[in-house]
Amino acid sequence: MRKSVWVGWILLVAVACKSHRSTPDVSGIRIDLQVQRFEIPFFALDTNHLNRSLQQLAEKYPGFTQDFLFNILGTTPDNASKDVPRFIRTYQSLSQASAKKYADFSPVENSLRRGLQFLHYYFPSYKLPAQLITFIGPINSYGNIITKDALAVGLQLYMGKDYPLYQDEQGQALYPAFVSRRFEPEYIAVNCIRNIIEDMYPDKSSGKPLVEQMIESGKRLYLLEKLLPDLPDSIRTGYTAQQLAFCEHNEQQVWGFFVQNDLLFSNDPNTARDYLTDAPNTAALGESSPGNIGQFVGRQIVDKWVDAHEKTSLDTLMKMPAGKLFEEAKYKPR
Repeated sequence: MRKSVWVGWILLVAVACKSHRSTPDVSGIRIDLQVQRFEIPFFALDTNHLNRSLQQLAEKYPGFTQDFLFNILGTTPDNASKDVPRFIRTYQSLSQASAKKYADFSPVENSLRRGLQFLHYYFPSYKLPAQLITFIGPINSYGNIITKDALAVGLQLYMGKDYPLYQDEQGQALYPAFVSRRFEPEYIAVNCIRNIIEDMYPDKSSGKPLVEQMIESGKRLYLLEKLLPDLPDSIRTGYTAQQLAFCEHNEQQVWGFFVQNDLLFSNDPNTARDYLTDAPNTAALGESSPGNIGQFVGRQIVDKWVDAHEKTSLDTLMKMPAGKLFEEAKYKPR
């Protein structure tokens, strides 16, 4: 089971970055996606006859039941009889709140289906997931998982930024406000598509010069826009509208910062951490800047390269060595 810990993000006002070419019509592409709400029968298990109930659950959800119990819940066959009832008692209120919040799951499903339509349009040979499985796991567990034939979503990390569990001491220790503000339904499709992108094009840029790592991040952001063109960049990037505005208005200064401080070709992992990981802001650029500003810089370089190679396929772009792309882009901010 391939796992990713990307977590959800809150819907904000759209501030559009540069967009390339018209959006293709994918309305005729049929997507066979079965939605399975695993958490509903799981929290209805008869804990007085747990073994029989779990067997019935496994028959209804073959494969995923084992994944959930042993890889998400973290129990073992010997401990399941204690761990499962304890977990159900502890998370029963969250299950009830989730049932109300996601009584109508169609907005999430429709957003993801549209993303899969674009995915099939651009990458017809990629095997699309046949199922979208929702579950409720421990608060410190996965928000999104991709398996052999399914996408799985942990709704415990999509209850809305103000959900009480995120506000207590434990919740804030795990997910400070700049993270939990993105625990909103609008980010489920984004994070599912991000997992697919990573499945198709695993990022192997770790340890390479910073500019190459930024470009690889920028490629993924560019592809995410192509697959989810209806969403605003505040959803796709994880930046707030104000942070996006900072990037747009200060593109020259941001680029100049990296050039003047000789950061572009740094191989220092601490440098990559400072500019390519999630944070409330980029300390060196001020409180108005976003964290992970490297993806913005990388996206701008990718945009510049695409401007001169408009007929290049997305697959070719994603496989283009980042160093070569940087040389050919001849990027200069506006």
